[in-house]
Amino acid sequence: MEEFFLFPFFVVIGLIAGILGSMIGVGGGIIISPALTLLGLTPPQVASTSLFAVSSTSVSSTIAYARSKKIQYTLGIKMALLAIPGAIIGSYLSTSIDPDYFKVLLAMILIGTGIYLMFRKSITNGNPFSLESNWVKILFFSGTFVAGIISSLFGIGGGVIFVPLMIMIVGLTMHLAAPTSQFILMITSLVGLTTHIILGNPEYLPAVLLSVGAFGGAQIGSRLSTKLSEQKLRLILGFTFVGVALRLILDFYQSI
Repeated sequence: MEEFFLFPFFVVIGLIAGILGSMIGVGGGIIISPALTLLGLTPPQVASTSLFAVSSTSVSSTIAYARSKKIQYTLGIKMALLAIPGAIIGSYLSTSIDPDYFKVLLAMILIGTGIYLMFRKSITNGNPFSLESNWVKILFFSGTFVAGIISSLFGIGGGVIFVPLMIMIVGLTMHLAAPTSQFILMITSLVGLTTHIILGNPEYLPAVLLSVGAFGGAQIGSRLSTKLSEQKLRLILGFTFVGVALRLILDFYQSI
């Protein structure tokens, strides 16, 4: 990509994604991937370039959250090990998916994420499920594995799945689930990114610019997460994701 006027745009998008991704624990890629898709990058380029920023955000957030001792390392390592095979598979799948269907699938994830953000309080309140139940174990293990696939296939990180799993099944609070999610993302995104690099997928200049913004944004977001109310932010993000999803679906129908 040689559009120099877009360079500041990449830094700003990375900064915003880093702040919001760190604050709510869903990963900055959920903001970056739609932006790159609308700019016309191919699915492998979108996924791999976004994962650069996701990796930067998660590393920066993990460093910040580690200082405040909010990361549940044992749980995080277990979930990361379950997600890593999925992350590798997702990287390979991104090279064969049709760009138009990529838009539709990404739109579905955005809608699901938007609904989750808007209604998270009612979804995650109440007693957590018991891991003693076999079907709950299957849900937990399979959900973590699928999160790994989604992370590398779309470059969005798996936080939108990791966080609800840790709250509803493990019983963590949001203030522990978001930092632990960033720790998991640090591991899985680096594995997925390495696979994408081996496949030759990334657009390196936009990736570096996004990562610079995301790293700084994650530091800001990790500090704001304990000081600001999330309710209005979640509603704004939720409606924004649904709006972007509708735009992606419209692009799909215009291309057929």
